[in-house]
Formats: sequence, structure tokens, C-alpha cells
Amino acid sequence: MKKVGKYEICGLLGKGGMGKVYKARLPFAEKIVALKLLMPHPHLLDLLGEQELRSVFTAEAKTMCALQHPNVADILDFDHHEGTPFFTMDYHHQNLGSVLGEKARVEEPTRILPLHKAIGYTEQVLRGLGRLHRSGIIHRDVKPFNLLLDASDHLKITDFGFSKLRGEYRSYPSGLVLGSPFYAAPEQEKDPESVDPSSDLYSLGVILYRMLVGLLPQEHLVRPSEVHPETDDSWDQFVFRAIEGDRSGRFGSAGEMLEVLEVLKTSWAKRREEACLFPETHQEGEVSAGLEGATGSLRLRSRPLKVRPGDAPRVFDCDELGRPLVHTANDFRVEGEGSEELVHDDTTGLLWQREGSSEPLDWQGARRYMEELNEENFGGFSRWRLPTVNEWFSLLKPLTESSRHCLSGPFPMDEKWYWSCDRKSYAAAWYVDLELGYAHWGDFTNLYGVRAVCSPDRGKGVRGIKK
Repeated sequence: MKKVGKYEICGLLGKGGMGKVYKARLPFAEKIVALKLLMPHPHLLDLLGEQELRSVFTAEAKTMCALQHPNVADILDFDHHEGTPFFTMDYHHQNLGSVLGEKARVEEPTRILPLHKAIGYTEQVLRGLGRLHRSGIIHRDVKPFNLLLDASDHLKITDFGFSKLRGEYRSYPSGLVLGSPFYAAPEQEKDPESVDPSSDLYSLGVILYRMLVGLLPQEHLVRPSEVHPETDDSWDQFVFRAIEGDRSGRFGSAGEMLEVLEVLKTSWAKRREEACLFPETHQEGEVSAGLEGATGSLRLRSRPLKVRPGDAPRVFDCDELGRPLVHTANDFRVEGEGSEELVHDDTTGLLWQREGSSEPLDWQGARRYMEELNEENFGGFSRWRLPTVNEWFSLLKPLTESSRHCLSGPFPMDEKWYWSCDRKSYAAAWYVDLELGYAHWGDFTNLYGVRAVCSPDRGKGVRGIKK
């Protein structure tokens, strides 16, 4: 498929029971959009029939158009292609599922997020759900991959294909399960028409549990405070109330859940501020940032490679979730002035551009940016290049370090995602999330930050601190 209506298809983003979502381009404006085309799964088509599915698909578009909320995805266009309906939305290259590292086997462990990220995402979902529920809409499929993230980390709820509208009743076949396993509330699995706002809040509670624990709730629940270093018993109570099997024990509304979350957030922020004002001290002779006693070796590969996702752990020295196995105790020196400030890392021997590009760029734009730096002999050097994933890893710190809240290091954090020079395929390259500490891949057309590096001392190996 090359075109749908006036849109050029760039690639498949995902597919579900109702249809497929494509990355598409509007040629006249050169605008990238997400295009959802009604292409139901044969089993769903047999259960509901084509007419019913067209009605559901159209209702989804109308629902999204009517909501108009910062935390709900917007519809840009609705049309038909050869008689098949489709609509377009703003394209967002990230979602909470990819940030967590959720895989096709949903049961596999995911990344644990810092508490401030988990709070921020939960707040945004609650505000979006509050808007839905006030309009009499129950989403019925709140899960990480239906929570889109833009370049500024603003979250938008999407996929309203099987949402329930106030006063609406649909008699679904007994073989049809609405929602996603592990995230759907117990009452929804038994009877999709029995849902209320607390059903969506249950799904959000499962997501929050996963953000704090890295697992899905099982029969034996792990307390978040046993796993996440920034939580305490109050967070255990909050999460367990959200995922209570009996809906009468859950939060009654998104507003109520948000109010309790704000209290917990205020308490946590106060503890964080005190930790920054009165950091832990080390006894004389104790090693806190050096390499003494370190194990493992960080390979500072400078040559770009084409790396398949399955080979990433071996090539990048990372775990299955893209997190480095070894961390470096950096020794930074900042030199120069203004936009030409440079950061020397005496531990690795790498020389970094401090500021980076003034705005996020696509991957080809990032490569041109390197050429421009070398043409102008930026900072007195002409060997600038995009870093490899391994070189980016030399800057990352374990997320368990409380100091990450207090010190930003020598680099400004204007962007969280940065391009590497390593490719995943002919149309995608690897990037690094500097805030959450992992590597993943994205399409060349995605917009990420760009920062240059060069190697005055080639071939230098570095001893690292084993994770």
C-alpha cells in the first residue's frame, strides 16, 4: 500500500482488532501524521459484522473530535479510501509502552521509572480520564501503548475504538473480550457493559504499579516500597487501592485519585528537597565516585554499526531493556565560552559539545549538523561526529542514585532523547534516553536532540562500575 487517500504511507506503526495505524505523510505540507484505517481482524469481523464495525470506527473519530483536551489525542482529518473509512491524528514517536520497554509478551519485566516520571504520567492520565468521564465516556482500554508522548513528554490518551458512551448499550457476542488482558478491570472482563469510571482507574493503577515495580500485579503482590527506593508505605496504600478487585474499594473518580496523588507528591518533593540540602556524607577514605574496586569494562567504540534489536545486549553491553551493564565515574572539565563550550571527560578521553543543536532534528539533519560543525572547525576541532550508543552510555548513571534530583552535571537537559550514529535498519537508528538511562531505536524522521563528540585520544579503554 503506497497511498491512502491523499496521504503517502511511510510504514506500519501498529495494528489491533479494529484496524491498522500507519505513519503517513501529507505531501503538500510535508506533514507526518498517524493514519488509522479500518481493517478489522477476521475474527472480529465475524463476531460483529462490517456494518457494526464501521459504526464503531466512526463513533471513535467523533468521540475524539468532541473531547478537545490537552491529554486526549486530536483528530486532524476523516475521510474514506476506496470506500474504507480512515482518520488521521498528530504523529507521536513515543508512547508509555515503549518508555517502559513493554514487549509482545506483556508479562515480561519492564523498566522501573523514577518517581517524578511516574507521578507526572499518572497526573496527565488522570486529567485526561477526568475529561472523558465528565463527558460520560468510559475508555475501556487504558494501557501503556494507548498513552502517546510528544517531544515535550506531554501525554495524550488515544484508541477509543471500544469506549462506552453514556446511555449507550451494545450487546456484544460472548466470545468478544473488550480491553487488554492484565489491564482490564475484573468487572469489565465479566461484563463489558458494567464498567464505570473506576474501571478505567483500575487500568491506570495497573500502569502505575508497573512503573514503580516493573511487573504486572500477580496473585502475590509486591509492595512498591520493597522495590522502588523513592516510595514508602503511603505509596503502597495508594497503588493497592487503585487496583482493588472490588470496585467499591477503589477511588470513586479521577478527581479524587488526583487529589490523593497530589498529597503524596507534595510529601515526596519535601523529602527530595531535604535530601539535596543535606546529602549523605562519606567517611574519610571511602570511595564514592572513583573507579577503585570497579568491575567490568566499558567499551568506547567510536565506529558506527548496524545493530539489530536482538544483538543490542551483546553490542551495546546492555540488558534486554537497553540499560547499560556498566557505569562510568566521569571526571568532567568545562572549557570555552558561550555556545562553543566543550566538556572534557578525563576518565574516557572523550570531548563533548556541551550545548548541542538548538532544536531536535531528524537523523539526516543530525548528520548534516555534524558536517556543519566540522566545516566551521567548532571549538578548534574538525573531527566531530554523532556518538555511538556505547559512548552515550559512558554518561549515564544508575537511576537509583538520589543525586540525580540535585545535580544536573555539566550538560543542559534541554532534550531527553538523543540520536546516536548506530543504525537499526535502512530507515531507523538508535537513540538514547538520557533521563531514564536506556537505548532504543526510532525512525529516521523522528526528531531527537543532537550532541557531538570527538575522540582526541583514540583506542582508550575504560574501567567501569558494574551495575
